[in-house]
Amino acid sequence: MAGAWALLRHCPLLLPQDRRGTAYEGFVTAQGRDFHIRILLPVDFQLKNARIECSWRLKKILHGYRHILKQRLHSCPDLVSFMVELKTVLEIALKNTQDLHIPRPPEYYSCLVRDLEILGWNKVAFVDTGLTTVKLKAEDSCGRQHLITLKLNAKYPTEPPECLVDFPVPFAVSWMPQNSLIDIYNQFLAALESLKEFWDALDEIDGKTWVLEPENPTRSATTRRIAIGNNVSVNIEVDPRHPNMLPECYFLGADHAVNPLRTKLNSNMHLWDPDISLLQNLRELLEIDFPSRAVLEKSDFAKDCGICYAYRLAGSTPDQVCDDPRCGQPFHQACLYEWLQGLPTSRQSFNVIFGECPYCNK
Repeated sequence: MAGAWALLRHCPLLLPQDRRGTAYEGFVTAQGRDFHIRILLPVDFQLKNARIECSWRLKKILHGYRHILKQRLHSCPDLVSFMVELKTVLEIALKNTQDLHIPRPPEYYSCLVRDLEILGWNKVAFVDTGLTTVKLKAEDSCGRQHLITLKLNAKYPTEPPECLVDFPVPFAVSWMPQNSLIDIYNQFLAALESLKEFWDALDEIDGKTWVLEPENPTRSATTRRIAIGNNVSVNIEVDPRHPNMLPECYFLGADHAVNPLRTKLNSNMHLWDPDISLLQNLRELLEIDFPSRAVLEKSDFAKDCGICYAYRLAGSTPDQVCDDPRCGQPFHQACLYEWLQGLPTSRQSFNVIFGECPYCNK
């Protein structure tokens, strides 16, 4: 009886449905809102075996907290203490999703629809059913397609929406209360043009060389690992703000293959010409022709790891190569490290491990 009174005090809208006290139905209250809930207890009243049924709205709010509630069911001594815990979790969940439940004023919708009509519905790629997320599409001067995702809060247009773009640099929106989606879209277009030379440079590399990594580069990716020869490649990091300047270069391969390339790069660095393309500069500084996509296949350079016999392992590709010119077998760094650690003959100095090649024993 004391437990029933305690439950009534904490949850006055949750009432027993049978004499044994194994079924309760009603509402749990948090932040002035009532949520329908039904609790079914087993005959032994063990909370860990209780069944909780709730409205779809409450289920959605508590979706990310299910593991916490399951723990509370196992640790709480009685239903009263569990309901106190549930209300605490619900309060936290409501605060974290508060913006989603703030009712939008009529001015919000009229302003948003007006902006989209002025902008043109042909520029709208997506609008969610709640009119809180909008995706706009744009084409830069080279015909590349781009998207900007706008997440609007209830105070729009007083406050700007959150803007998500696939850019290699931060996209900061300049916003005044009198601004609209048109202003954001125009800033988006200006940012696209400011990155034109960066994307031009990387598009030429993607189209004319064999890029080993990343496999499917996004517009925000600033690195390319370009095949030079069998088990030899160069990893470049391009500055998106200065794409015509010499990028950071890191050669991957056996020492006998990459040392001459490093020497050429250092000797010819003064020849870098910002008025010609990045790819042409790399060709001239390294005094090489990158393998052509028209003549060779990617499989000619994408050799499997000599330990796990796979090309991709957890997203990484083989980037360690045996230094023996007669071998040159590539390995994943993780595979090679684990292999060498297991050899009694290997030795380690700081973070470098030395040992025999798993392929040729050199």
